[in-house]
Amino acid sequence: MEKRWVLHEEADESTIAALASALQIDHTLARILVHRGIYTFEAARDFFRPSLDQLHDPFLMKDMDRAIERIERAIQDKEKILIYGDYDVDGTTAVALAYQFFRSFSSSVSFYIPDRHKEGYGISTEGIDYAAAHQFQLIIALDCGIRSVDKVRYARTLGIDFIIGDHHLPGNELPEAAAVLDPKREDCLYPYKELSGCGIAFKIAQAYCLRHHVSPDFLNTYLDLCMISIAADIVPLTGENRILAYHGLKKLNTDASPGLCSLMQFTGKTEAYTLSDVVFLLAPRINAAGRMGDAKNAVKMLISEYQLLANAHSEWINHQNSERKLFDQHITAEALAMIEQSECLIQRKTTVVFQQHWNKGVIGIVASRLTEKYYRPTIVLTESNGKYTGSARSVAGYDLYEALLACADLLEQFGGHKYAAGLTLRPENLQVFSERFEEVVAASISPQLLIPQIDIDSTLSLKEITPKFFRILKQMAPFGPQNSNPVFVSHQVELVSSPQLVGGNHLKLVVKQGESDPFECIGFGLGEDIRFLQKGLFLSICYTIEENNWRDLRRIQLHLKGIKINYSTN
Repeated sequence: MEKRWVLHEEADESTIAALASALQIDHTLARILVHRGIYTFEAARDFFRPSLDQLHDPFLMKDMDRAIERIERAIQDKEKILIYGDYDVDGTTAVALAYQFFRSFSSSVSFYIPDRHKEGYGISTEGIDYAAAHQFQLIIALDCGIRSVDKVRYARTLGIDFIIGDHHLPGNELPEAAAVLDPKREDCLYPYKELSGCGIAFKIAQAYCLRHHVSPDFLNTYLDLCMISIAADIVPLTGENRILAYHGLKKLNTDASPGLCSLMQFTGKTEAYTLSDVVFLLAPRINAAGRMGDAKNAVKMLISEYQLLANAHSEWINHQNSERKLFDQHITAEALAMIEQSECLIQRKTTVVFQQHWNKGVIGIVASRLTEKYYRPTIVLTESNGKYTGSARSVAGYDLYEALLACADLLEQFGGHKYAAGLTLRPENLQVFSERFEEVVAASISPQLLIPQIDIDSTLSLKEITPKFFRILKQMAPFGPQNSNPVFVSHQVELVSSPQLVGGNHLKLVVKQGESDPFECIGFGLGEDIRFLQKGLFLSICYTIEENNWRDLRRIQLHLKGIKINYSTN
Protein backbone atom coordinates (compact mmCIF):
# COMPACT_ATOMS: atom_id res chain seq x y z
CA MET A 1 0.00 0.00 0.00
CA GLU A 2 1.25 3.47 -0.90
CA LYS A 3 2.31 5.57 2.08
CA ARG A 4 2.95 9.28 2.43
CA TRP A 5 6.20 10.34 4.02
CA VAL A 6 5.66 13.56 5.96
CA LEU A 7 8.67 15.29 7.49
CA HIS A 8 7.93 17.23 10.67
CA GLU A 9 7.83 20.99 10.17
CA GLU A 10 11.09 22.63 11.11
CA ALA A 11 11.33 24.25 14.52
CA ASP A 12 13.15 27.47 15.40
CA GLU A 13 16.87 26.78 14.92
CA SER A 14 17.95 29.13 17.72
CA THR A 15 15.71 27.26 20.19
CA ILE A 16 17.16 23.95 19.01
CA ALA A 17 20.73 25.23 19.29
CA ALA A 18 20.13 26.63 22.79
CA LEU A 19 18.62 23.35 24.01
CA ALA A 20 21.40 21.27 22.42
CA SER A 21 23.97 23.43 24.18
CA ALA A 22 22.19 23.31 27.55
CA LEU A 23 21.86 19.53 27.44
CA GLN A 24 25.15 18.83 25.65
CA ILE A 25 23.38 16.67 23.07
CA ASP A 26 23.21 16.29 19.31
CA HIS A 27 21.15 18.91 17.40
CA THR A 28 18.98 16.14 15.95
CA LEU A 29 18.03 14.97 19.44
CA ALA A 30 17.36 18.55 20.52
CA ARG A 31 15.15 19.01 17.46
CA ILE A 32 13.06 15.98 18.45
CA LEU A 33 12.61 17.38 21.96
CA VAL A 34 11.54 20.78 20.64
CA HIS A 35 9.03 19.09 18.34
CA ARG A 36 7.56 17.53 21.52
CA GLY A 37 7.19 20.86 23.27
CA ILE A 38 10.38 20.66 25.34
CA TYR A 39 12.26 23.94 25.08
CA THR A 40 14.26 24.34 28.29
CA PHE A 41 16.76 22.45 30.42
CA GLU A 42 14.16 22.19 33.23
CA ALA A 43 11.48 20.75 30.92
CA ALA A 44 14.00 18.27 29.51
CA ARG A 45 15.04 17.22 33.02
CA ASP A 46 11.40 16.49 33.91
CA PHE A 47 10.95 14.62 30.62
CA PHE A 48 14.02 12.40 30.99
CA ARG A 49 13.52 11.86 34.72
CA PRO A 50 9.75 11.52 35.27
CA SER A 51 9.01 11.82 38.98
CA LEU A 52 5.89 10.87 40.90
CA ASP A 53 6.34 14.18 42.70
CA GLN A 54 5.30 15.85 39.42
CA LEU A 55 1.78 14.41 39.67
CA HIS A 56 -0.95 17.02 40.13
CA ASP A 57 -2.96 17.49 43.30
CA PRO A 58 -6.00 15.21 42.79
CA PHE A 59 -8.23 17.73 44.56
CA LEU A 60 -7.81 20.04 41.56
CA MET A 61 -10.27 17.72 39.79
CA LYS A 62 -13.87 18.91 39.93
CA ASP A 63 -15.93 17.01 42.54
CA MET A 64 -12.96 15.16 44.01
CA ASP A 65 -13.66 16.58 47.46
CA ARG A 66 -17.28 15.41 47.18
CA ALA A 67 -16.17 11.96 46.04
CA ILE A 68 -13.80 11.49 48.98
CA GLU A 69 -16.35 12.76 51.48
CA ARG A 70 -18.96 10.29 50.16
CA ILE A 71 -16.47 7.40 50.29
CA GLU A 72 -15.41 8.38 53.82
CA ARG A 73 -19.05 8.36 54.95
CA ALA A 74 -19.62 4.98 53.33
CA ILE A 75 -16.59 3.49 55.08
CA GLN A 76 -17.45 5.07 58.42
CA ASP A 77 -21.09 3.88 58.28
CA LYS A 78 -20.06 0.43 57.01
CA GLU A 79 -22.10 0.84 53.83
CA LYS A 80 -21.60 -1.72 51.08
CA ILE A 81 -19.56 -0.27 48.20
CA LEU A 82 -19.65 -1.71 44.68
CA ILE A 83 -16.75 -0.94 42.30
CA TYR A 84 -18.24 -1.02 38.78
CA GLY A 85 -16.19 -0.92 35.58
CA ASP A 86 -16.07 -1.65 31.88
CA TYR A 87 -15.02 -5.07 30.56
CA ASP A 88 -11.93 -3.94 28.64
CA VAL A 89 -8.36 -3.59 29.91
CA ASP A 90 -8.84 -0.03 31.13
CA GLY A 91 -12.04 -0.93 32.97
CA THR A 92 -10.79 -4.14 34.57
CA THR A 93 -7.50 -2.59 35.72
CA ALA A 94 -9.43 0.39 37.14
CA VAL A 95 -11.74 -1.95 39.06
CA ALA A 96 -8.81 -4.06 40.29
CA LEU A 97 -6.98 -0.94 41.52
CA ALA A 98 -9.98 0.61 43.31
CA TYR A 99 -11.15 -2.72 44.75
CA GLN A 100 -7.76 -3.61 46.22
CA PHE A 101 -7.19 -0.10 47.52
CA PHE A 102 -10.51 0.36 49.29
CA ARG A 103 -10.57 -3.22 50.61
CA SER A 104 -7.65 -2.06 52.73
CA PHE A 105 -10.02 0.31 54.53
CA SER A 106 -13.34 -1.55 54.41
CA SER A 107 -14.42 -5.18 54.28
CA SER A 108 -17.69 -4.18 52.60
CA VAL A 109 -16.27 -3.63 49.11
CA SER A 110 -17.12 -5.80 46.06
CA PHE A 111 -16.83 -5.38 42.32
CA TYR A 112 -19.04 -5.79 39.26
CA ILE A 113 -18.19 -6.04 35.55
CA PRO A 114 -21.12 -6.06 33.07
CA ASP A 115 -21.47 -8.94 30.64
CA ARG A 116 -20.38 -7.66 27.21
CA HIS A 117 -22.90 -9.86 25.39
CA LYS A 118 -25.94 -9.50 27.66
CA GLU A 119 -25.57 -6.01 29.14
CA GLY A 120 -23.35 -4.16 26.68
CA TYR A 121 -21.08 -1.23 27.40
CA GLY A 122 -21.42 1.04 30.39
CA ILE A 123 -23.75 1.10 33.36
CA SER A 124 -26.61 -1.35 32.94
CA THR A 125 -29.99 -1.74 34.55
CA GLU A 126 -28.97 -5.30 35.43
CA GLY A 127 -25.94 -4.00 37.29
CA ILE A 128 -28.00 -1.54 39.30
CA ASP A 129 -30.58 -4.21 40.09
CA TYR A 130 -27.76 -6.47 41.27
CA ALA A 131 -26.55 -3.69 43.57
CA ALA A 132 -30.04 -3.15 44.97
CA ALA A 133 -30.62 -6.87 45.51
CA HIS A 134 -27.37 -7.13 47.47
CA GLN A 135 -27.93 -3.94 49.53
CA PHE A 136 -25.13 -1.83 48.04
CA GLN A 137 -25.58 1.84 48.88
CA LEU A 138 -22.70 3.31 46.86
CA ILE A 139 -21.47 2.45 43.37
CA ILE A 140 -18.12 3.81 42.18
CA ALA A 141 -18.24 3.58 38.38
CA LEU A 142 -14.88 3.67 36.57
CA ASP A 143 -14.13 4.05 32.85
CA CYS A 144 -17.86 4.50 32.17
CA GLY A 145 -20.96 6.36 33.32
CA ILE A 146 -20.43 9.93 32.12
CA ARG A 147 -23.45 9.63 29.81
CA SER A 148 -25.55 7.31 32.01
CA VAL A 149 -27.98 10.01 33.11
CA ASP A 150 -31.06 7.77 33.14
CA LYS A 151 -29.30 4.85 34.82
CA VAL A 152 -27.96 7.03 37.65
CA ARG A 153 -31.41 8.52 38.09
CA TYR A 154 -32.88 5.02 38.28
CA ALA A 155 -30.32 4.04 40.93
CA ARG A 156 -31.33 7.01 43.08
CA THR A 157 -34.92 5.73 43.17
CA LEU A 158 -33.50 2.56 44.74
CA GLY A 159 -31.49 4.47 47.34
CA ILE A 160 -28.14 3.95 45.61
CA ASP A 161 -25.60 6.76 45.20
CA PHE A 162 -23.12 6.89 42.33
CA ILE A 163 -19.62 8.29 42.04
CA ILE A 164 -18.71 8.55 38.36
CA GLY A 165 -15.00 8.29 37.48
CA ASP A 166 -14.75 8.52 33.71
CA HIS A 167 -12.47 9.93 31.02
CA HIS A 168 -14.80 9.92 28.02
CA LEU A 169 -16.46 13.03 26.58
CA PRO A 170 -19.54 14.11 28.56
CA GLY A 171 -22.88 14.72 26.90
CA ASN A 172 -25.02 17.84 27.28
CA GLU A 173 -26.26 16.66 30.69
CA LEU A 174 -24.21 15.20 33.53
CA PRO A 175 -25.54 12.37 35.70
CA GLU A 176 -27.04 13.42 39.05
CA ALA A 177 -24.38 11.59 41.02
CA ALA A 178 -22.79 12.24 44.39
CA ALA A 179 -19.68 13.19 42.41
CA VAL A 180 -18.79 13.26 38.71
CA LEU A 181 -15.04 13.00 38.11
CA ASP A 182 -14.02 13.58 34.51
CA PRO A 183 -11.22 15.96 33.45
CA LYS A 184 -13.08 16.47 30.17
CA ARG A 185 -15.95 18.21 31.96
CA GLU A 186 -16.08 21.79 30.65
CA ASP A 187 -16.12 23.10 34.22
CA CYS A 188 -13.21 20.94 35.39
CA LEU A 189 -9.95 22.86 35.71
CA TYR A 190 -7.77 19.82 36.29
CA PRO A 191 -4.46 20.52 34.46
CA TYR A 192 -4.22 17.19 32.63
CA LYS A 193 -7.15 16.03 30.52
CA GLU A 194 -5.94 12.71 29.05
CA LEU A 195 -5.95 10.28 31.98
CA SER A 196 -7.13 6.73 31.38
CA GLY A 197 -10.08 5.28 33.31
CA CYS A 198 -7.63 3.51 35.60
CA GLY A 199 -5.80 6.82 35.89
CA ILE A 200 -8.98 8.34 37.34
CA ALA A 201 -9.14 5.44 39.83
CA PHE A 202 -5.52 6.17 40.75
CA LYS A 203 -6.34 9.86 41.38
CA ILE A 204 -9.25 8.89 43.64
CA ALA A 205 -6.93 6.64 45.63
CA GLN A 206 -4.28 9.37 45.68
CA ALA A 207 -6.81 11.86 47.07
CA TYR A 208 -7.85 9.41 49.78
CA CYS A 209 -4.19 8.87 50.72
CA LEU A 210 -3.61 12.62 51.00
CA ARG A 211 -6.72 13.13 53.12
CA HIS A 212 -5.78 10.28 55.49
CA HIS A 213 -1.98 10.72 55.48
CA VAL A 214 -1.35 7.32 53.91
CA SER A 215 2.20 6.79 52.63
CA PRO A 216 2.62 7.22 48.84
CA ASP A 217 4.46 3.88 48.84
CA PHE A 218 1.14 2.17 49.56
CA LEU A 219 -0.42 3.75 46.48
CA ASN A 220 2.60 2.96 44.29
CA THR A 221 1.73 -0.72 44.64
CA TYR A 222 -0.80 -0.18 41.83
CA LEU A 223 1.42 1.59 39.29
CA ASP A 224 1.72 -1.49 37.07
CA LEU A 225 -2.08 -1.64 36.73
CA CYS A 226 -2.20 2.03 35.83
CA MET A 227 0.55 1.61 33.23
CA ILE A 228 -1.25 -1.30 31.53
CA SER A 229 -4.42 0.77 31.19
CA ILE A 230 -2.47 3.65 29.66
CA ALA A 231 -0.81 1.35 27.14
CA ALA A 232 -3.97 -0.54 26.20
CA ASP A 233 -6.32 2.44 25.95
CA ILE A 234 -3.98 4.31 23.54
CA VAL A 235 -4.10 7.56 25.52
CA PRO A 236 -1.38 10.19 24.94
CA LEU A 237 2.02 9.42 26.48
CA THR A 238 2.37 12.94 27.82
CA GLY A 239 2.12 14.62 31.23
CA GLU A 240 0.82 12.42 34.02
CA ASN A 241 0.31 9.46 31.71
CA ARG A 242 4.01 9.40 30.89
CA ILE A 243 4.96 9.61 34.57
CA LEU A 244 2.59 6.80 35.55
CA ALA A 245 3.63 4.65 32.58
CA TYR A 246 7.34 5.18 33.27
CA HIS A 247 7.10 4.09 36.90
CA GLY A 248 4.52 1.42 36.13
CA LEU A 249 6.90 -0.23 33.68
CA LYS A 250 9.62 -0.21 36.32
CA LYS A 251 7.29 -1.98 38.73
CA LEU A 252 6.18 -4.51 36.11
CA ASN A 253 9.78 -5.42 35.36
CA THR A 254 10.99 -5.58 38.96
CA ASP A 255 8.03 -6.35 41.22
CA ALA A 256 4.94 -7.30 39.20
CA SER A 257 1.80 -8.30 41.05
CA PRO A 258 1.17 -12.08 41.25
CA GLY A 259 -1.51 -11.94 38.53
CA LEU A 260 0.63 -10.02 36.06
CA CYS A 261 3.72 -12.05 36.94
CA SER A 262 1.80 -15.22 36.10
CA LEU A 263 0.39 -13.82 32.85
CA MET A 264 3.85 -12.75 31.72
CA GLN A 265 4.98 -16.38 31.79
CA PHE A 266 2.68 -17.17 28.85
CA THR A 267 4.12 -14.54 26.48
CA GLY A 268 7.50 -16.18 25.95
CA LYS A 269 9.31 -12.89 26.59
CA THR A 270 12.33 -13.09 28.89
CA GLU A 271 13.74 -9.55 28.57
CA ALA A 272 12.38 -6.40 30.17
CA TYR A 273 8.94 -5.35 28.89
CA THR A 274 8.47 -2.16 26.92
CA LEU A 275 5.14 -0.37 26.55
CA SER A 276 4.83 -1.94 23.10
CA ASP A 277 5.22 -5.39 24.67
CA VAL A 278 2.39 -4.57 27.05
CA VAL A 279 0.16 -3.50 24.13
CA PHE A 280 0.81 -6.62 22.06
CA LEU A 281 1.49 -9.33 24.65
CA LEU A 282 -0.36 -8.57 27.89
CA ALA A 283 -3.31 -6.34 26.95
CA PRO A 284 -4.86 -8.77 24.42
CA ARG A 285 -4.80 -11.54 26.99
CA ILE A 286 -6.50 -9.40 29.64
CA ASN A 287 -9.04 -8.25 27.05
CA ALA A 288 -9.76 -11.83 26.00
CA ALA A 289 -11.52 -12.53 29.30
CA GLY A 290 -14.30 -10.08 28.43
CA ARG A 291 -14.29 -10.80 24.70
CA MET A 292 -14.75 -14.55 25.03
CA GLY A 293 -16.36 -14.94 28.43
CA ASP A 294 -16.58 -13.13 31.74
CA ALA A 295 -14.29 -10.14 32.33
CA LYS A 296 -14.61 -10.74 36.07
CA ASN A 297 -11.97 -13.44 35.52
CA ALA A 298 -9.51 -10.74 34.47
CA VAL A 299 -10.18 -8.80 37.66
CA LYS A 300 -9.81 -11.96 39.76
CA MET A 301 -6.43 -12.57 38.17
CA LEU A 302 -5.30 -8.97 38.69
CA ILE A 303 -6.27 -8.93 42.37
CA SER A 304 -4.86 -12.37 43.22
CA GLU A 305 -2.65 -12.21 46.30
CA TYR A 306 -1.36 -15.78 46.03
CA GLN A 307 0.70 -17.05 43.11
CA LEU A 308 -1.07 -20.42 42.81
CA LEU A 309 -4.46 -18.73 42.48
CA ALA A 310 -3.03 -16.19 40.04
CA ASN A 311 -1.59 -19.03 37.95
CA ALA A 312 -4.99 -20.71 37.66
CA HIS A 313 -6.71 -17.52 36.53
CA SER A 314 -3.97 -16.54 34.08
CA GLU A 315 -3.90 -20.03 32.53
CA TRP A 316 -7.63 -19.80 31.83
CA ILE A 317 -7.30 -16.28 30.42
CA ASN A 318 -4.45 -17.38 28.15
CA HIS A 319 -6.68 -20.21 26.89
CA GLN A 320 -9.45 -17.69 26.16
CA ASN A 321 -6.96 -15.57 24.25
CA SER A 322 -6.10 -18.56 22.04
CA GLU A 323 -9.80 -18.99 21.29
CA ARG A 324 -10.09 -15.28 20.60
CA LYS A 325 -7.37 -15.52 17.95
CA LEU A 326 -9.30 -18.25 16.11
CA PHE A 327 -12.52 -16.21 16.10
CA ASP A 328 -10.56 -13.13 15.02
CA GLN A 329 -8.95 -14.90 12.06
CA HIS A 330 -12.20 -16.48 10.88
CA ILE A 331 -14.29 -13.31 11.08
CA THR A 332 -11.57 -11.19 9.46
CA ALA A 333 -11.38 -13.64 6.55
CA GLU A 334 -15.17 -13.52 6.13
CA ALA A 335 -15.25 -9.73 6.24
CA LEU A 336 -12.42 -9.37 3.71
CA ALA A 337 -14.21 -11.77 1.37
CA MET A 338 -17.42 -9.72 1.63
CA ILE A 339 -15.58 -6.55 0.63
CA GLU A 340 -13.52 -8.11 -2.15
CA GLN A 341 -16.62 -9.64 -3.74
CA SER A 342 -18.48 -6.32 -3.85
CA GLU A 343 -17.37 -3.64 -6.28
CA CYS A 344 -19.60 -1.18 -4.43
CA LEU A 345 -17.85 -1.80 -1.10
CA ILE A 346 -14.40 -1.62 -2.68
CA GLN A 347 -15.08 1.80 -4.21
CA ARG A 348 -16.42 3.40 -1.04
CA LYS A 349 -14.65 5.79 1.31
CA THR A 350 -15.92 3.74 4.26
CA THR A 351 -16.38 0.11 5.24
CA VAL A 352 -19.58 -1.05 6.95
CA VAL A 353 -20.02 -4.83 7.19
CA PHE A 354 -22.48 -6.98 9.13
CA GLN A 355 -23.00 -10.65 9.87
CA GLN A 356 -25.51 -11.91 12.39
CA HIS A 357 -23.28 -14.71 13.70
CA TRP A 358 -20.08 -12.75 14.28
CA ASN A 359 -18.79 -12.84 17.86
CA LYS A 360 -19.45 -9.52 19.56
CA GLY A 361 -16.29 -9.77 21.59
CA VAL A 362 -13.85 -9.64 18.66
CA ILE A 363 -15.49 -7.29 16.15
CA GLY A 364 -13.41 -4.39 17.46
CA ILE A 365 -10.23 -6.25 16.55
CA VAL A 366 -11.68 -7.10 13.13
CA ALA A 367 -12.55 -3.43 12.56
CA SER A 368 -8.91 -2.54 13.27
CA ARG A 369 -7.65 -5.16 10.81
CA LEU A 370 -10.00 -3.97 8.06
CA THR A 371 -8.87 -0.40 8.68
CA GLU A 372 -5.24 -1.49 8.26
CA LYS A 373 -6.12 -3.28 5.01
CA TYR A 374 -8.24 -0.63 3.28
CA TYR A 375 -7.26 2.41 5.35
CA ARG A 376 -10.62 4.12 5.70
CA PRO A 377 -13.19 4.61 8.50
CA THR A 378 -14.60 1.17 9.29
CA ILE A 379 -17.56 -0.26 11.18
CA VAL A 380 -18.09 -3.96 11.91
CA LEU A 381 -21.53 -5.00 13.20
CA THR A 382 -23.18 -8.09 14.61
CA GLU A 383 -26.52 -8.89 16.24
CA SER A 384 -27.01 -8.73 19.99
CA ASN A 385 -30.29 -8.83 21.90
CA GLY A 386 -32.35 -8.07 18.81
CA LYS A 387 -30.27 -5.04 17.78
CA TYR A 388 -27.17 -4.49 15.69
CA THR A 389 -24.15 -3.52 17.69
CA GLY A 390 -20.67 -2.78 16.48
CA SER A 391 -17.24 -1.24 16.74
CA ALA A 392 -15.88 1.60 14.66
CA ARG A 393 -12.29 2.56 13.87
CA SER A 394 -10.89 5.58 12.05
CA VAL A 395 -7.74 6.66 10.25
CA ALA A 396 -5.19 9.21 11.43
CA GLY A 397 -6.53 12.73 11.27
CA TYR A 398 -10.24 11.92 10.84
CA ASP A 399 -12.76 12.43 13.66
CA LEU A 400 -14.94 9.34 13.63
CA TYR A 401 -17.01 10.53 16.59
CA GLU A 402 -18.15 13.62 14.66
CA ALA A 403 -19.19 11.44 11.71
CA LEU A 404 -21.28 9.25 14.01
CA LEU A 405 -22.78 12.37 15.56
CA ALA A 406 -24.05 13.32 12.10
CA CYS A 407 -25.85 9.94 12.02
CA ALA A 408 -27.11 10.11 15.60
CA ASP A 409 -30.81 10.06 14.65
CA LEU A 410 -30.30 6.57 13.17
CA LEU A 411 -28.51 5.19 16.22
CA GLU A 412 -29.88 3.87 19.49
CA GLN A 413 -26.66 4.82 21.23
CA PHE A 414 -22.99 5.48 20.51
CA GLY A 415 -19.90 6.68 22.30
CA GLY A 416 -16.15 6.67 22.24
CA HIS A 417 -13.23 8.72 20.98
CA LYS A 418 -12.01 10.41 17.82
CA TYR A 419 -10.50 7.19 16.49
CA ALA A 420 -12.56 4.42 18.09
CA ALA A 421 -16.20 4.12 19.04
CA GLY A 422 -19.02 1.71 19.76
CA LEU A 423 -22.57 1.96 18.42
CA THR A 424 -25.97 0.27 18.49
CA LEU A 425 -28.82 0.60 15.95
CA ARG A 426 -32.08 -1.06 15.03
CA PRO A 427 -31.90 -3.67 12.22
CA GLU A 428 -34.23 -1.67 9.97
CA ASN A 429 -31.82 1.29 10.07
CA LEU A 430 -28.72 -0.59 8.88
CA GLN A 431 -29.00 0.19 5.17
CA VAL A 432 -29.86 3.85 5.56
CA PHE A 433 -27.17 4.26 8.24
CA SER A 434 -24.56 2.67 5.97
CA GLU A 435 -25.48 5.11 3.18
CA ARG A 436 -25.53 8.13 5.51
CA PHE A 437 -22.20 7.23 7.07
CA GLU A 438 -20.66 6.93 3.61
CA GLU A 439 -22.09 10.31 2.57
CA VAL A 440 -20.88 12.06 5.71
CA VAL A 441 -17.35 10.65 5.51
CA ALA A 442 -17.03 11.14 1.73
CA ALA A 443 -18.02 14.79 2.10
CA SER A 444 -15.70 15.52 5.02
CA ILE A 445 -12.55 13.44 4.58
CA SER A 446 -9.69 14.77 2.47
CA PRO A 447 -8.22 12.34 -0.09
CA GLN A 448 -4.78 12.42 1.53
CA LEU A 449 -6.21 11.08 4.81
CA LEU A 450 -7.10 7.88 2.95
CA ILE A 451 -3.40 7.24 2.32
CA PRO A 452 -1.41 5.92 5.30
CA GLN A 453 1.08 8.44 6.59
CA ILE A 454 4.54 7.95 8.03
CA ASP A 455 5.39 10.89 10.27
CA ILE A 456 9.12 11.54 10.17
CA ASP A 457 10.83 13.42 12.98
CA SER A 458 14.07 14.33 11.27
CA THR A 459 16.51 13.68 8.46
CA LEU A 460 19.53 11.78 9.77
CA SER A 461 22.96 10.81 8.50
CA LEU A 462 23.85 7.22 9.36
CA LYS A 463 27.16 8.49 10.75
CA GLU A 464 25.18 10.23 13.51
CA ILE A 465 23.91 6.90 14.86
CA THR A 466 26.44 6.33 17.62
CA PRO A 467 26.10 4.45 20.94
CA LYS A 468 25.71 7.80 22.75
CA PHE A 469 23.01 8.93 20.31
CA PHE A 470 21.09 5.70 20.81
CA ARG A 471 21.55 5.78 24.60
CA ILE A 472 19.91 9.22 24.80
CA LEU A 473 17.21 8.20 22.33
CA LYS A 474 16.23 5.25 24.55
CA GLN A 475 15.72 7.62 27.47
CA MET A 476 12.82 9.23 25.61
CA ALA A 477 10.81 6.04 26.27
CA PRO A 478 8.20 4.93 27.12
CA PHE A 479 6.89 5.54 23.63
CA GLY A 480 3.27 5.90 22.64
CA PRO A 481 0.78 8.42 21.19
CA GLN A 482 2.22 11.97 21.13
CA ASN A 483 5.57 10.58 22.28
CA SER A 484 6.21 8.03 19.57
CA ASN A 485 9.52 6.31 18.91
CA PRO A 486 11.31 8.86 16.68
CA VAL A 487 11.23 8.08 12.97
CA PHE A 488 14.18 9.19 10.82
CA VAL A 489 14.79 9.41 7.10
CA SER A 490 18.15 8.91 5.39
CA HIS A 491 18.78 9.51 1.68
CA GLN A 492 21.34 8.07 -0.73
CA VAL A 493 21.78 4.95 1.37
CA GLU A 494 23.57 2.15 -0.46
CA LEU A 495 22.34 -1.44 -0.37
CA VAL A 496 25.66 -3.22 0.23
CA SER A 497 24.48 -6.84 0.01
CA SER A 498 21.67 -8.78 -1.59
CA PRO A 499 18.34 -8.38 0.23
CA GLN A 500 16.94 -11.37 2.11
CA LEU A 501 13.50 -12.65 3.07
CA VAL A 502 13.23 -13.83 6.67
CA GLY A 503 10.30 -15.18 8.64
CA GLY A 504 8.09 -15.45 5.57
CA ASN A 505 7.38 -11.86 4.53
CA HIS A 506 9.97 -9.77 6.35
CA LEU A 507 12.76 -7.92 4.57
CA LYS A 508 16.35 -7.90 5.79
CA LEU A 509 18.89 -5.44 4.34
CA VAL A 510 22.40 -4.21 5.05
CA VAL A 511 23.03 -0.56 4.16
CA LYS A 512 25.65 2.13 4.53
CA GLN A 513 25.86 5.81 3.67
CA GLY A 514 29.16 7.19 2.45
CA GLU A 515 31.81 6.37 5.02
CA SER A 516 29.37 5.19 7.70
CA ASP A 517 29.48 1.76 9.28
CA PRO A 518 27.08 -0.76 7.72
CA PHE A 519 23.73 -1.19 9.48
CA GLU A 520 21.40 -4.15 9.44
CA CYS A 521 17.77 -3.28 8.69
CA ILE A 522 14.59 -5.27 9.27
CA GLY A 523 11.32 -4.42 7.55
CA PHE A 524 8.41 -6.38 8.98
CA GLY A 525 5.78 -7.11 6.34
CA LEU A 526 7.87 -5.46 3.61
CA GLY A 527 8.87 -8.72 1.92
CA GLU A 528 7.12 -7.82 -1.35
CA ASP A 529 9.60 -4.98 -1.88
CA ILE A 530 12.42 -7.49 -2.44
CA ARG A 531 11.50 -7.80 -6.13
CA PHE A 532 12.57 -4.17 -6.69
CA LEU A 533 15.84 -4.37 -4.78
CA GLN A 534 19.35 -5.52 -5.59
CA LYS A 535 22.84 -4.98 -4.29
CA GLY A 536 24.29 -1.60 -5.25
CA LEU A 537 21.00 0.32 -5.40
CA PHE A 538 20.75 3.64 -3.61
CA LEU A 539 17.70 4.11 -1.40
CA SER A 540 15.86 6.53 0.81
CA ILE A 541 14.77 4.75 3.98
CA CYS A 542 12.64 5.81 6.93
CA TYR A 543 13.08 3.89 10.15
CA THR A 544 13.24 3.78 13.92
CA ILE A 545 16.41 2.80 15.74
CA GLU A 546 16.34 -0.21 18.04
CA GLU A 547 18.62 -2.71 19.71
CA ASN A 548 18.69 -6.27 18.45
CA ASN A 549 19.65 -8.90 21.00
CA TRP A 550 20.52 -12.24 19.43
CA ARG A 551 22.36 -14.89 21.45
CA ASP A 552 23.48 -12.24 23.94
CA LEU A 553 25.00 -10.14 21.15
CA ARG A 554 23.53 -6.64 21.21
CA ARG A 555 23.77 -4.32 18.22
CA ILE A 556 21.95 -1.32 16.79
CA GLN A 557 19.43 -2.19 14.09
CA LEU A 558 17.23 -0.04 11.87
CA HIS A 559 13.53 -0.94 11.91
CA LEU A 560 12.31 0.01 8.44
CA LYS A 561 8.99 1.78 7.97
CA GLY A 562 9.35 2.51 4.27
CA ILE A 563 11.74 2.31 1.30
CA LYS A 564 12.09 4.40 -1.86
CA ILE A 565 14.59 3.77 -4.64
CA ASN A 566 16.87 6.65 -5.62
CA TYR A 567 17.32 6.33 -9.37
CA SER A 568 20.10 8.89 -9.43
CA THR A 569 23.12 9.18 -7.15
CA ASN A 570 23.74 12.79 -8.13
